[in-house]
Amino acid sequence: MIRKAIVLFAASFVSVTSGSVVFTYESASAKVDDAIESGLDYLASVQQSDGSFPGKYGDSAALPALAGMAFLSKGYTPLSKKFGGVVNGCIDYVLSCGDAKNGYFGGRGNGRMYAHSISTLFLSEVSGMVDENRQEKIDKILPLAVKLLLDAQKVKKNQRDSGGWRYTPKSNDSDMSCSGWALMALRSARLNGARIPDDAISRAVEYVKRHHDRGQGSFGYQDGTTNSSTLTGAGILCLELCGRHNDPDSLRAARYLLRSYNELLNAGNKFYGMYYTSQGLFQIGGEGWNVFSDWMYRTWIPRQKRNGAWTGSGEEANGCYATSLVILAFTVPYRQLPIYQRDETVDEET
Repeated sequence: MIRKAIVLFAASFVSVTSGSVVFTYESASAKVDDAIESGLDYLASVQQSDGSFPGKYGDSAALPALAGMAFLSKGYTPLSKKFGGVVNGCIDYVLSCGDAKNGYFGGRGNGRMYAHSISTLFLSEVSGMVDENRQEKIDKILPLAVKLLLDAQKVKKNQRDSGGWRYTPKSNDSDMSCSGWALMALRSARLNGARIPDDAISRAVEYVKRHHDRGQGSFGYQDGTTNSSTLTGAGILCLELCGRHNDPDSLRAARYLLRSYNELLNAGNKFYGMYYTSQGLFQIGGEGWNVFSDWMYRTWIPRQKRNGAWTGSGEEANGCYATSLVILAFTVPYRQLPIYQRDETVDEET
């Protein structure tokens, strides 16, 4: 479902031209949908025969898992006539990366714990949508993958890093980026009926809150300020997913993002930041989400390449990676992925 944000986006662009794209009230929601579909067409066109993707991290489990979630976020499942084969290819490749003994998905292509957490999240989200054979494989490896996340959180760490996750299962420090994905994976597993101890969630919440700068309002990488423009949305999302809706730290962070989201245009990890900002502000809802989403669609639809991809620089130079993140940011109001659902009373007045 496309919500009020896209309606506001449409109203903002009556007869306004941005590059070669003309936005009108009647066409704006269609422009968003067309951009998403074009991005998915691009991902489908470059997927390799084994289900992986070209470019940096394309042979790790992380990128096929991200791409697979991009298709799910638009409502395409493994059984869909269109793109179903692409989603199944993503599933098969991710499963092929898993260690049958301990459920670790991070051993191929330098994906490490990023790949593990994103893959665990993807398989949890797609579980129940697949054929019997794939479901059997998911049922075998997913409990192992969840246990590995729980064990990694228990590794002895200092007070600042306790409760979080880092690059390897044995890391004795933590960061907000890795921790965000790990926490989403655990939350998704819990929604699917996995027994996730309350203590694991509460320790993760404490970790997130220790990395909030109350003065600035941001969440940071390993403190409250570093990479804050790209990771503050992650802090909001983590608290929201853990049931801390309208936590004062989240509301403070939302105000920070509304002052700083334009910084994403020049950020080194702009698409990663936009993904988390979109997810976090959607959870908060209200005018903040409307303002940001209006900017997001208006800014990034005209920057889509003719082949349907978005590309950045550095870590985001791979169009498959960047495009998957943009689609996941754009599709937030479609509400297809269970992990990103929110309290329906957030915008009930609209």
